[in-house]
Amino acid sequence: MVLQVTTANNVKVYTVSGGLGSRSIPDWLVRQKKKALKKDFDFRTRVELIQDFEFPEASNRLKTTRDGKYVVATGTYKPQMRVFEFADMSMKFERHTDAETLNFEILSEDWTKQALLQNDRSVELHSQGGIHYRTRIPKFGRDLAYHFPSCDLMVTASGSEVYRLNLDQGRFLNSIQTDSEEGVNCVEINPAHQLFGMGTAKGTVELWDPRSKSRVGLLSNLEVPAAYGRDDNTALEVSALKFRNDGLTMGVGTTTGHTLLYDLRSSVPTIVKDHQYGFPIKTIHFHKGVAGASDSETGGDKVIVADCKIVKIWDRASGKHFTSIEPETDINDVTTVEDSGLIFTANEGIQMGSYFIPQLGPAPRWASFLENLTEEMEENPNRDIYDEYKFVTRKELTALGLEHLMGTNVLKAYMHGFFVDLRLYEKARLIANPFAYDDYRERAVKDKIEKERGSRIRAVKQLPSVNKALAKQLMAEQNGSKKAKGGEVLGDSRFADLFEDPDFQVDEKSKEFQLLHPSTKQSRHVRSDDEEESDQEMETAHDEDMEDDDVDQEDDSDRMSGGSDSEDDIVSKIRKERGLEVRDKKQASTSIRSGSRNTNTKKRGPDMRMGTVGGRMTSKNESKKSFGSRLQSQETRRKNEGHKMSRTAMGGMEMSFTPQSSKSKGSNKDNNKHKNKRRA
Repeated sequence: MVLQVTTANNVKVYTVSGGLGSRSIPDWLVRQKKKALKKDFDFRTRVELIQDFEFPEASNRLKTTRDGKYVVATGTYKPQMRVFEFADMSMKFERHTDAETLNFEILSEDWTKQALLQNDRSVELHSQGGIHYRTRIPKFGRDLAYHFPSCDLMVTASGSEVYRLNLDQGRFLNSIQTDSEEGVNCVEINPAHQLFGMGTAKGTVELWDPRSKSRVGLLSNLEVPAAYGRDDNTALEVSALKFRNDGLTMGVGTTTGHTLLYDLRSSVPTIVKDHQYGFPIKTIHFHKGVAGASDSETGGDKVIVADCKIVKIWDRASGKHFTSIEPETDINDVTTVEDSGLIFTANEGIQMGSYFIPQLGPAPRWASFLENLTEEMEENPNRDIYDEYKFVTRKELTALGLEHLMGTNVLKAYMHGFFVDLRLYEKARLIANPFAYDDYRERAVKDKIEKERGSRIRAVKQLPSVNKALAKQLMAEQNGSKKAKGGEVLGDSRFADLFEDPDFQVDEKSKEFQLLHPSTKQSRHVRSDDEEESDQEMETAHDEDMEDDDVDQEDDSDRMSGGSDSEDDIVSKIRKERGLEVRDKKQASTSIRSGSRNTNTKKRGPDMRMGTVGGRMTSKNESKKSFGSRLQSQETRRKNEGHKMSRTAMGGMEMSFTPQSSKSKGSNKDNNKHKNKRRA
């Protein structure tokens, strides 16, 4: 068994019957579709606290007997009264009436005697065997109450009179005359000192003493403050009235949806509560909670107030909201089981509602299994109500081709769309779009690719449109030092206009700016991120060219050294042919170096150059090279035109450059300055 649970204000309210999980299924349907119902989750997990706790169409009123063993309810259609016994948790009997019952009163400790007020101006008195007597009143009745000490049945009507029917004498007594010509909506008797309270359609509460049959109090200034949503244009009537057992507290409900708590010794309300719906208050109950179940200041005393949409429970002393119950159908009446957390509601649905609130009180003795059931649900939480349903809008319904189901039981209207069975939705979606999975897979692949591409893109900080130079300076300070306040200025909303409003643009050409910043040029060009990236690319390309030049120069030197080695080999061959001694290369090199050192010490002067190659003077050693080696070195020089440096075969160094104009020098200086700034 599973109970539907709702949590309002962190207070769990368990729906025992009257909710989605407790459907009413006739016996003949159970026998006919027994196999199909075995697969129905709601039917298999339903909870029937009281068997047949329902009416064919709707229920009007329900009350528990004073001995706490029965609950009596009236409903329609056909108009009838049903009595349910708690010990057997089933219906004891049902009794039909000729007219619909507006309200009833239990005259005995148990269910055996009742007085029914009906909508055809009749009052029926029922006993254990059936209807005992039937009488009529002059005007249409609205409410009734029974005074036990005098056996007077008080009946209010649409007029100013309150009729008194004495059940001991069997006759009508003198009526109570009120000041309300519009009628008396409700009547209540104080259980402590038997004071009569009558709420009128005029918006007043009259208090009468049953001993003197005279009015002893009048609450005429029944005004709701404007802070609680009071509208002066709407008429204020008293729709509900209730006395607490202490004899001093009185609850008054109005037709505007407000509840006022009064102390009989004062005409000023102690607490004013608004239901926020604007519907008339139906019933008011004072619930005495179990000691220790709630806050210790009030002993757990709560006030249960209901209109046609919601049941609100709040603290009697402070007015603090405790929890609320919102049934699916309109509420007609509410009653509580004494000294427990079980609440019954009569509503416009087939089943009457049963709600259990553990924090309000324990389960009654005859339904103690509710305690164990709620404990099991705490260990195994219930699934969501809408797990087997899919919410679709009207547009989606048309796309699926299910618009012809609107107005049927297959679709459940909710807000701006409908709830449809999940299995039906899946079938319709596959029929309408058989390639839905392929589309989904393609979208997933695209999203994954876009995500990978996004990770490769470097995040670029965009400079603002106003005061770019200042923003760039603050960003540089923020990146350079952790303690810099540049990031705080850029991220502070108070300085947002400094980088958005053109009126705050800094004029760098003004005299004031030049006096404050003498080292700054008049025209400063703020380089964008794209320009910086292009400069970085140019620097990288230039570095690569320099590396290539160095590699080429090393290759040239290797080739030149290789050429010299080949010449030495040729010389050694010639000497062998002529019979001369061949000296070692190392000895020759050392002798040549020593000889050159000696000659240098003796005579210092410029090296002699002989001949020209391409208009350039060549050294003596270079002139001894073969034509092929000189041609190859000349081609390498043409490739490396510009700034280059190379070494000769004799250990010398040669550097050449191409002269440039003054304009290009100035641009190079500016570029070098920008590069130095970026590196700094």
